Amino acid sequence: MIQLKAGQNIPLTGEVVRFSAKAEAALDVSALVVAENLKVFSSDDFVFYNQPGTAGVALAADGVTITLADVRPDAKAVLLVVSADPAAPPSGDGLGPVTATLSENGSATAEFAMASTAGETALICLEVYRRGPAWKLRAVGQGYAGGLAVLLTAHGVDVDGDAAPPAPAPQPDAHTVADPLADDATSGAPLEVGHGLERLWMVFEDAARSAAALVSAREYAAKRLDHELSLAVSDPATRNTPAAEEARRAAQQRNDELIAVAEHNHQRDADQLRRELAEADRVLPPALASWDSPAWDKPPAASDGIRLGELYALDRGPLRIPYCVPVPLNRPLWIDTESTRAVAPVVGALLARLLATTPQRRALVDIIDLTDAFSGFTGLLAPVLNGPPVTDHADISARLQALVDAAELAELAYSSGAFTPPSEHRVLLAADFPHGYQSSDAQRIGALMARGDLIGLSTVIVGANESDSADATVALLSQSCRHLPTVGGTPLFDPWTGSAWQLDLDMLPQEPGQQARFLRTR
Repeated sequence: MIQLKAGQNIPLTGEVVRFSAKAEAALDVSALVVAENLKVFSSDDFVFYNQPGTAGVALAADGVTITLADVRPDAKAVLLVVSADPAAPPSGDGLGPVTATLSENGSATAEFAMASTAGETALICLEVYRRGPAWKLRAVGQGYAGGLAVLLTAHGVDVDGDAAPPAPAPQPDAHTVADPLADDATSGAPLEVGHGLERLWMVFEDAARSAAALVSAREYAAKRLDHELSLAVSDPATRNTPAAEEARRAAQQRNDELIAVAEHNHQRDADQLRRELAEADRVLPPALASWDSPAWDKPPAASDGIRLGELYALDRGPLRIPYCVPVPLNRPLWIDTESTRAVAPVVGALLARLLATTPQRRALVDIIDLTDAFSGFTGLLAPVLNGPPVTDHADISARLQALVDAAELAELAYSSGAFTPPSEHRVLLAADFPHGYQSSDAQRIGALMARGDLIGLSTVIVGANESDSADATVALLSQSCRHLPTVGGTPLFDPWTGSAWQLDLDMLPQEPGQQARFLRTR
């Protein structure tokens, strides 16, 4: 039986799968049949004790059974859920450790262990989802401190309707118990996330695994060909005979056939992923969608992440995968460049997407721009600027300290139990770093990394990579950021297979009308 880690996926080969879970607390199990946007088609697609079945999905004794062929054909996935039993509510620590098991055709296939650490009383444990004509299983582990009611609302179930089970009053916070991007988690109270980012990272993971399979097949084919050719000429007495020539020809043919099969399989995967991305781009929120998406012409929609650009590898074909990260940017983005002005379109694109993530919250943007590199679009940002852009180095410390003070006040409120989630989405853009900044300014930015999520802060730094700086504070800050290379040929490596990818960062279009369209401030 496979022990899954958060974010890991495996193919399913059985016709019938069964989900079960165990914990120290009493659990209810349930399931949600969802569309591409990870919302139910109707409340009939929520399977629980008062509504024990829908097409292909049935509640059984202490588990959920899925007959894959019978699941409605327009469904994208079945989310498998556990929640606190209302008749035996857990302690203040939430559900505690939970272990989910999936069986195929009666045999246990995979197990996923999760740990509730922030009082979560409802968890999405696993996701059974379509990938082309096949089905796959993904370990999710997303928890909701607000309980089942909040989880259901996030997936389109009317909790006031007849299908809704009794549940405690929803709370405004949720926490990811086992996030594949766990290095972005902090001790604050993050907002409940959606699922656009998760969907794109699923595609990225599938692309990474397909790429790794292609690379592995090519390497194996080359080694085998070299070995077989060496054998064909190893005997001086026969190396120039027709038999040796036939052995060389056969070895080359086997090599070509193996590579052809591997490339065919990779192309099949890439075609499927391109179709999925095209479908997703029509329904993703603007912050995660391409510039060509109709989402930019629709009413604003909240997002759990932002798109930074596209990943590709020329030696593996034309497939391009959106590269996205969670928001708020608790782990700052650092744009590596020697010229702030040269990356102004990249910064503009980042700001456009950051402003689009939380249309329901007021945006406040602080800009430090000592070289006046962003003057081409800062006028459009006037409604959300938290004061004029800082263009004099003498004003940097005061602007940063004001943010630090706000974060420390929020931390005090959090420690005393009086904390409320931030009503604003703040953005700090610190350009030209570290030139013109004091050493204490690096410390202030470091403090914001630790506490900025408490005030809803996303931080973007622009400057040369300072990871080897003689200033230990600056070096540590640089090492703690997510770096975005702007020099061609600088590879990024995916976290699943270590495959190398090139990154094309998105750039804000320079036409004024387009800039106004994307830089939404109201």
